[in-house]
Amino acid sequence: MGKKASKVFIHRLADVATSEIGEGSFIWQFVVVLSGAKIGADCNICSHVLIESDVIIGDRVTVKCGVQIWDGLRVGDDVFIGPNVTFANDKFPKSKKRPDKYIQTILESGSSIGAGAVILPGITIGRESLVGAGAIVTKSVPPHSIVVGNPARVISYTAKVNENPPAIAQLPPSSNLDCGVTLESTVRGVMLYELPFVMDNRGKLSVGEFENTLPFVPKRYFLVYDVPATETRGEHAHHKCKQFMICVKGSCSVVADDSINRQEFLLNRPNIGLFMPEMTWGIQYRYSMDATLLVFASENYDKSDYIQDYDKFLRSTGKVR
Repeated sequence: MGKKASKVFIHRLADVATSEIGEGSFIWQFVVVLSGAKIGADCNICSHVLIESDVIIGDRVTVKCGVQIWDGLRVGDDVFIGPNVTFANDKFPKSKKRPDKYIQTILESGSSIGAGAVILPGITIGRESLVGAGAIVTKSVPPHSIVVGNPARVISYTAKVNENPPAIAQLPPSSNLDCGVTLESTVRGVMLYELPFVMDNRGKLSVGEFENTLPFVPKRYFLVYDVPATETRGEHAHHKCKQFMICVKGSCSVVADDSINRQEFLLNRPNIGLFMPEMTWGIQYRYSMDATLLVFASENYDKSDYIQDYDKFLRSTGKVR
């Protein structure tokens, strides 16, 4: 049926020109692997797959049938690539005209690509993210996110590795209050506040007193509004800056991540606020068309305070996975 060399199984009907294949990997029938390609240990390369030369595949990767992995693709550990996934490596392809170097596309560790998805060149599929079947991915996918559609858009985030999306944390509606209440989060230091409000026949009034009701005295504020419903904002953490968020009109969802736990919060009333301490990775998405997000910040703007790369954030917290 096939042959074993250095504990690697290669089907007799496969055409494999590389020797750089890790132990425990299986290469099935009608697979073509060009010289120079690197395939890690314990991989499963199913039938009718083509792998070009400038390709690096990590350990424990599954590539299902009918996939072509072109020059420039970098695949991390524990990645799943579903059947008939299509990759591209040239934004302006021409017949018989090859670029000096193809654009690199990166599939980070633990990511999964559903059947029939199309991945355009030069993007990164973030760690432990999920691309839905048939999605057309035109821009980089955030870590731990779930994207679907054409073009692909974020519809949810996962709570932990290999877990389904968590229930969205929100406070139930309540009557008039003369003092606020809080909801503790699974994410370190993150708190959801229901701010005091009063209501009579003249309308509603919500109030917060910094230091008394809220956790810090702000040095600045900013407003986020007119955000297209498909867009995702944030995707960074701060070394020092704390934030308090109130969606004063409409609604949006906020994902908080402390490098171990993630939780999603729905901000849909102007008397609901979310406290995000320093060293918390934050994402805002699912903006309603009329949403206006008010953010109070504990520090003045400082570009160097931002951590905009998730792997750098994990290293900063000592939780590299």
